[in-house]
Amino acid sequence: MSTLIDFAPLYRSTVGFDRVANLLENAGRLTPANNWPPYDIAKTAEDRYRIEIAAAGFGVDDISITQQQNLLVVAGSKSESVDAEYLHRGVASRSFERRFELADHIEVIDAQLENGLLRVELKREIPDEMKPRRIPIAAARSGVGPNETKQIAAPPRAA
Repeated sequence: MSTLIDFAPLYRSTVGFDRVANLLENAGRLTPANNWPPYDIAKTAEDRYRIEIAAAGFGVDDISITQQQNLLVVAGSKSESVDAEYLHRGVASRSFERRFELADHIEVIDAQLENGLLRVELKREIPDEMKPRRIPIAAARSGVGPNETKQIAAPPRAA
């Protein structure tokens, strides 16, 4: 049984949304292999977001954050410590990689690791060229100013 949605009819009336349709199709096909570490995504303001990842046991040097065009990759890798023989390991220390698809113009502005919680702050920065702007409309020029009159050729006068 296929649960894929056909977005072809939308292509007739939209321009440039094919990437969004592809993301929706791919999200429906992929099921995450694991759900570790747990994370939250929050919208903190109109154009600000926060991703919080539970990374207990990981230090600043164990985690890397990479932003490519529309992709944020958070990876954690911890080296095995051989300073003790563990009788029980309850704190997870396995490597992880989380990928987040980002919308256009989303930038990482800050990342902090505090009390085992990694916070990544994001902001949507729309370039000035992309922001709505008012276009002035000029009156058509007829070659005559608003206070000038145009003389139509008069018949020649005899002297």
